[in-house]
Amino acid sequence: MIQYFTSNLWLIWVIISIVCLILELSSGDFFILCFAIGAAASAIFAGCGASLTVQIIVFAVVSALSLLLVRPTLLKKLHKPQRERLSNAEAMIGQVGRISEPVVAGGYGRVAIDGDDWKCLSLDGGAIDKDVRVRVVKMDSIILTVEPVE
Repeated sequence: MIQYFTSNLWLIWVIISIVCLILELSSGDFFILCFAIGAAASAIFAGCGASLTVQIIVFAVVSALSLLLVRPTLLKKLHKPQRERLSNAEAMIGQVGRISEPVVAGGYGRVAIDGDDWKCLSLDGGAIDKDVRVRVVKMDSIILTVEPVE
């Protein structure tokens, strides 16, 4: 059995390469792909009759070169930079809504934004009438600070 594996090391390298490619499908970061490339190069050397030491060196060198050269290129080409997606409070800042319950001077009211109704207060502490369009300038917990939109 050991003799079979030593005489068919190329097959082991091919299996390693295929396993790395399958694992790469789950990550999509092109990190494991570099090891698949290194294993494929070692499979070629094993098929040509190189020693195990040479195969391991080829695997290490080609994997390292792939990490330095192939991965950054693929990341740049396939993972286009996206604008930052805001969430939670950051997503609310700048949103425009309509006052659903009037804001009383020095007190609270309610504002409707994207189908949600939020407790709000005026930026300057003044009153804001119903149906006035307002912009969110600050968010403290679940209370929005708003100002009228001109």
